[in-house]
Amino acid sequence: MGEMVIIAMTIIAIVLIAGISLNGIVEKVMSTKRPRHDALPGAALQGQDIRLIAERQQQIEDRLRVLERIATDRGNLLADEIEALRRELPAPAGALTKETAQ
Repeated sequence: MGEMVIIAMTIIAIVLIAGISLNGIVEKVMSTKRPRHDALPGAALQGQDIRLIAERQQQIEDRLRVLERIATDRGNLLADEIEALRRELPAPAGALTKETAQ
């Protein structure tokens, strides 16, 4: 009878350890799937943050329109448009230009 108690207690211990481990794994997976703003209390976006995000989104949309136009344009003016864009926008820091390459 004593051996049965030891076996039963061992099985219960194994089940408890497996359950606790499984619970930890599930909690870790679920925490990575939750949106980040839920995980951080008080991390609601402020008006300034929303404005910056909207401005950045507008910049990205403008660039996308230019890239779509370049990708779909089959005319001879493509090189002229690219040069016009280069003259409009300042070169990023560290970018090679015709002047720095010479």
